[in-house]
Amino acid sequence: MAIDANEQIEKFQEFLEEVYRHNVEESVLAGRTFLVIDFFDLSKFNHELAEELLDHPEDTTKAAEIAIGQLEFGKALRVRFRNLPESQKVYIRNLRSVHLGKFVCVEGLIRQASDVRPKVVSARFECPSCNNIITILQVDQKFREPHRCSCGRKGHFKLLEKELIDAQRLVVEESSNTLEGGGQPRRLAIFLREDLVEPKMEKRTTPGSGVRINGVVDEIPIPTKDGGTSTTFDIVMNANYIEPIEEDFSDIIVKPEDEAEIKALAKDKNIYQKLIKSIAPTIYGHDMIKEAVALQLFGAVRKANPDGTSTRGDMHILLVGDPGSGKSQILTFVKANAPKVRYVAGRSASGTGLTAAVIKDEFLRGWALEAGAMVLADKGLLAIDEMDKMSKDDTAALHEGLEQQQISISKANIQATLRCQTSVLAAANPKFGRFDPYAPIAQQIDMPPALINRFDLIFIVRDRPDKDRDSKIAHQILKKSSLQATEGEIKSEILRKYIAYAKKNCNPILEKGALEEIKNFYVELRNTGQAGDDKVQPIPISARQLEAVVRLSEASARIRLSDKVTVDDARRGINLLRSTLMDVGIDPETGKLDIDRISGGMPASERGKMITVRDIIFKFDDEGKKTMPVVDIYSEAMKRGITQEKVDEALEKLKRSGDIFQPKQGFVQRI
Repeated sequence: MAIDANEQIEKFQEFLEEVYRHNVEESVLAGRTFLVIDFFDLSKFNHELAEELLDHPEDTTKAAEIAIGQLEFGKALRVRFRNLPESQKVYIRNLRSVHLGKFVCVEGLIRQASDVRPKVVSARFECPSCNNIITILQVDQKFREPHRCSCGRKGHFKLLEKELIDAQRLVVEESSNTLEGGGQPRRLAIFLREDLVEPKMEKRTTPGSGVRINGVVDEIPIPTKDGGTSTTFDIVMNANYIEPIEEDFSDIIVKPEDEAEIKALAKDKNIYQKLIKSIAPTIYGHDMIKEAVALQLFGAVRKANPDGTSTRGDMHILLVGDPGSGKSQILTFVKANAPKVRYVAGRSASGTGLTAAVIKDEFLRGWALEAGAMVLADKGLLAIDEMDKMSKDDTAALHEGLEQQQISISKANIQATLRCQTSVLAAANPKFGRFDPYAPIAQQIDMPPALINRFDLIFIVRDRPDKDRDSKIAHQILKKSSLQATEGEIKSEILRKYIAYAKKNCNPILEKGALEEIKNFYVELRNTGQAGDDKVQPIPISARQLEAVVRLSEASARIRLSDKVTVDDARRGINLLRSTLMDVGIDPETGKLDIDRISGGMPASERGKMITVRDIIFKFDDEGKKTMPVVDIYSEAMKRGITQEKVDEALEKLKRSGDIFQPKQGFVQRI
C-alpha cells in the first residue's frame, strides 16, 4: 500500500532525527549540498518507506529533501542513496520498459564523458499586459515558454530569470566480463546534475573508469526525420548517486579456501611447468612463449621515482609467426582467462579506437571524450591480433601508451591525459605472409622499428615440418576435435584468482645476488668483442632490454609469492630475453647480437660499410675529384673488402640521407 506524501515526510523526519542527525549536521558544517543515505539504514528503520523509494523514487526523494529542510538545524540538501539491494542491480542489456520510473543500480565502464554545461530547470516570465509572473518548469530538451496568460495575452512574454544547474552526460558500457558468448556490450546514457558534476567528482567520470550508478530509469522520445516523434523511445538514466569501482584484479574475491590452494601452488617446485601447461593447453609446444605469457599475466612492480617519473611494471610481448602456428589461440586463451582483458584485431581497430577519441556530443552540444581499448584495459591486458594489418598511422598512436602508459589528448577544446597501465600481447604475420628461410628475420617484420623496440620480448613462431612434432600436434588437434577437452593443470577459475592474489599481495624486490646476475649479463653482453677494435661495433642490447629483464625477474618471484627476487628468477628472465634476441637480433654478416636489428633497422655491419664508402667519396673529393665515377668507388671499396652490391646499397642510403647526389648516370658528387 502506497504511503501518502505527508506521511513520507513525517517518517523521513523521524529517520533523520533518530538515525542520521549527526550525518546531516556534518554535511551542513562541511558546506556540502548533499546528504548520502545508506539504503540498508533506511530499510532497517522502515521497510515500507524503503520499498516506496524503489517503486516511486522521484516522489520519495522529494519527500526526503523536504524533511531535511524542515529540521531545525537543516537546510536544502539533495539526498543521495547508496548501497541498493541486489534485487535492484540490473545489467544494462536487461533494462526493459518495466524498469521505467524505478530506482535501479547499473555497473559498467565510462566510454564517453561530455563537458559540464549549465542546464535550465525552470524559468520565470512576466506578462507585459498585466505584469503577471508565470513560472515554467523545463523538463524537455527544448526550452519552453508560456503559451497564454490568464489575462488572455498570447506570446512575447518577458523572460525575468532562469534557474540553472550544472549537467553532464556520460555513456556507460557494461563490462565485457558479464557478457555471454559473442554478445556485444550495451551502452546507456547517464545524466548527472548538480553536486554529481562538482570538480572533485571528475576522477569518477573519467573515460575508462569503472563506475556503479544508482538512478531512475527514464524514457526520451526519438524525433523522426519529418520533425514528429517516433513511437519508439530511448532509455536513459537520471543518476542519483555514482561511485567508482575497480574492474580489475583487485575486484576479484579470493576466499580463504582459495587462498590456501594458491599458497600451496606457489610452494610447488614444479609451479612454472604447471603454469606453462595451463596456458592455452589445447596448443602443443611453444613452452617458451607460454612461460613468457605467464610472467606477463603476473606482471612486475610499478615503481614511482623520486623525480616524479615512474617505471612501468607491465610487460609487452609480440608474437610474429607463420599462419596457423597457434598465435591467435594463445591470445584467445588470455582473453578468456585473464582478470581484465580487451581484444582487438587488425583492420577493425583504428588509432582512436585503441587510444581515445574526441566526438561531438549530441545532447549538450559540446565535445565528449571516448576511451579506446587501451584505456579501457587499464590495470589489465590488451590483446591485439593481426597487428601487421594495421596502418602505421594507427600503430603510431600506441607509442605513448606502451612506454609512458598514458594517452594524451589535445583536440577541440579538450586537453586530457588518460591512464592506461596496460600490458599488451600482440600477434602479427611476417611481411610476405610466411617467413623466408633465406632472408634475415628482422627484415621480414613489417612494423615500425620505434614500435617494435617498445616490446620487452619478441617471439618468432615458425611452422617447420618435423615428423615427431607434427604427430604430437595432430594428436592434440584430433583430441580436441573428438570433444576430449585438454584441461590445464591449474583450472581457469583458480588461475584468475592466483594472478589477482599475487598482484595484490606481492611486491618483490631484487636481492643482491639477482642484481649482480643481471648487471653482469648486461655489461658482458654489451661489451662483447669491443676492446681494441676501431670499427663500428654492434650494440647487443640497450637499457630497455635491461629493464625488461628486471620485469621478467620480478614476475617470476611473484609466481612464487616471494618478496625477494632470487638469482634463479634473474636467470629465468635472462634466458627468455636471450632466446628472443637470438631469434631476431642476430646480424647474419657478423653472427653477433645487434639491437639495431630490432630497434633501428640498420645493423652495425651496414653502418660500417656506409661509413667506409662515404670516407672513400670524401677522400676523392679532397683530392680534387668533384665528380667521381662509381667504378672508381667500386675499385677502392674492393680493396677494403666491400662487395659491389654492398657499395650500391651504401650509395643509395647516402643519396637518401643527402650526403651525395648523382649529376649523371654512373657518377656521384658530394653535396
